[in-house]
Amino acid sequence: MGSILEKINAPDDVQAIAAERLPELAQELREVILGTVSSTGGHLASNLGTIELTIALLRVFCPRRDKIIWDVGHQAYSWKLLTGRRDRFHTLRQRGGISGFPKPDESPFDVFVAGHAGTALSAAIGMAVARDRMGTEGQVVAVIGDGSMTNGITLEALNSLADVNSKLIVVLNDNEMSISENVGALSRRLGRMLADVRYNRIKAAAEAAGHRLHMTFLRRFYHRVEQAVKSLWLQNAFFEEFGLRYMGPIDGHDFDALENAFCSARDYKNPVLIHVATQKGRGFRPAERNPDQWHGVGAFDLDAKCPPESRHGYSKALGEALTALGDKDSKVVAITAAMCGGTGLDPFAVKYAERFFDVGICESHAVVFAAGLAAAGFRPVFAVYSTFLQRAVDSVMHDVCLQNLPVTLCVDRAGVVGSDGPTHHGIYDIPMLRCLPNLVMMQPKDALELVSMLKTALRHDGPTAIRYPRDPGPEVNFSMEAEPLNVGEAEILMVPDCGGGAGPVWFWALGDMLPLAFAAAERLKSAGVRVGIINARFIKPLDAEKLRAQARETALIVTLENGAVAGGFGSAVREALAEINSPCAVMSCGWPDAFIGQGTTSQLLEDAGLTPAEIAGEILARLGTS
Repeated sequence: MGSILEKINAPDDVQAIAAERLPELAQELREVILGTVSSTGGHLASNLGTIELTIALLRVFCPRRDKIIWDVGHQAYSWKLLTGRRDRFHTLRQRGGISGFPKPDESPFDVFVAGHAGTALSAAIGMAVARDRMGTEGQVVAVIGDGSMTNGITLEALNSLADVNSKLIVVLNDNEMSISENVGALSRRLGRMLADVRYNRIKAAAEAAGHRLHMTFLRRFYHRVEQAVKSLWLQNAFFEEFGLRYMGPIDGHDFDALENAFCSARDYKNPVLIHVATQKGRGFRPAERNPDQWHGVGAFDLDAKCPPESRHGYSKALGEALTALGDKDSKVVAITAAMCGGTGLDPFAVKYAERFFDVGICESHAVVFAAGLAAAGFRPVFAVYSTFLQRAVDSVMHDVCLQNLPVTLCVDRAGVVGSDGPTHHGIYDIPMLRCLPNLVMMQPKDALELVSMLKTALRHDGPTAIRYPRDPGPEVNFSMEAEPLNVGEAEILMVPDCGGGAGPVWFWALGDMLPLAFAAAERLKSAGVRVGIINARFIKPLDAEKLRAQARETALIVTLENGAVAGGFGSAVREALAEINSPCAVMSCGWPDAFIGQGTTSQLLEDAGLTPAEIAGEILARLGTS
């Protein structure tokens, strides 16, 4: 009979598919997603779990009229395939290709950007209120999953839902996972709902009859009976008290059960929450067994069924060093926001379970929790991706820096740009944090210096932030002892040659930009320019003494940072020189004041002019020697 997926060119086509062929469509979607992600990399396990859910949504709702908001957006690959992007799906996460997340300027069926968790319910309430105020038609559906129900923004939205009194539908995709395993009281409550044997036995029998009820009034009667049965066994008042009628748990891989629940919710006049149980990694056994390893992956060999091997990067170095420091100091505590494995904290969590805390997708809570620990005499270390720390900047200011508390922020994936696109680029942490009083901010040139900075942070009497990229830095000898650093002291790595020639030019570079500084320096030296290189190490406080001394004798200072130039490290250098009215010119190299698209890191660096040839060429032009 041929491929079903090839006949779907718009979301309306899904409704025309015979019900008995839906499992076949689901299998085709799984094969396309597996084949594409094995080539491009991406979020795998979560997308394999939402395929039946997506098909059912498109059979009951019409995205030309209804608004479907995904949270989090990395579970929407099958949505993209079924809403007109099948022919472009092979370009997933590539430069110029389709995004790995919902993107309104990519498709009219993506109604809201959803790169970070916890935003869908707030956005859905806003859209529902707008619909009601304008008197238009259409359903508003928020699809929440991967632990985002426990996010603080979601709970704030729940709190306002009853007062708003607008009709909307919340689909809670409960796969028992965020990236790491879900934690917390709400997760345990949902687990009890899913696991109650007596309730589910009776509910299964009722559903068998309910699936055969196609008339609207009979379906409504069935769901009233179901509600009464639930009240006998489940304490589901949590959602009811927020003004949401609770329906479920529903088998998220049963088409009949999903469509029946969605139809009932569509016809109900008040807000509804449908609790859907799905299996992360569904249909791909390696991902079913280890969904956290297959959450976000690079390209891999599909036949081998193994995720790409992770290299010994900065995250792993942090985890090993923190565990060793935990051996010596019982006051060292580690915190993660649902990213234990990604931030390298696994060894600490295993060895010191009583001093390890996963707070879920709740970054602001993690920071204030750390502040409370620090105020009580502990030395908390919060390891978090740069892109997710953005959500907690107010807490860093008000609860950590204002009180000058010894909290250490380990800012992972700092400076990282790539295929996930602008929602996940880690290039804004310097401008966001540099302005905060009392904060010491550092970036290492290699993993050994990261250990030195961690030791520096844990002995510093105040807040610190250490930013570092994902990929391994230069090879280092870990048999060497990493010593704490003097706060605010930069490191001279190369001094200008003596004698004639243009210059000197001094590079002030942060961490992973030092190789770029050395490569540009070689080009300049070949052109007769004298060059020196500084490993800045400290973004704040700057080594103002070295900087100002060099400014008196140099033609140009060039800053290199893997971050946004607006308000970044280069701005700090300009400010320090402006304080002494230095006439020295400063050339700042980093990411421009714009959102950066998706692509490989090397492609994006080239697009931004962050290459040895581009930088050396601009320097020569400024010196008048090109």
